[in-house]
Amino acid sequence: MKMNWANPGMMTTSEVATLLNVHPNTVRQWSNKGLLHAYHLGTRQDRRFRQEDVDNFLNGNGHKS
Repeated sequence: MKMNWANPGMMTTSEVATLLNVHPNTVRQWSNKGLLHAYHLGTRQDRRFRQEDVDNFLNGNGHKS
């Protein structure tokens, strides 16, 4: 997996999708529903995900603020 050097420790939607073996649109839907926390960056509001949030999602802990 390619590391995102602009935001170390943060993953793109595509990186999370590859990690979880799902389509990027599925990751976006989970984010939109609040199941997987995303950080929105820049004027385009690109999503970035912390590894900790992805781990919480996988462990069934859901969104932690």
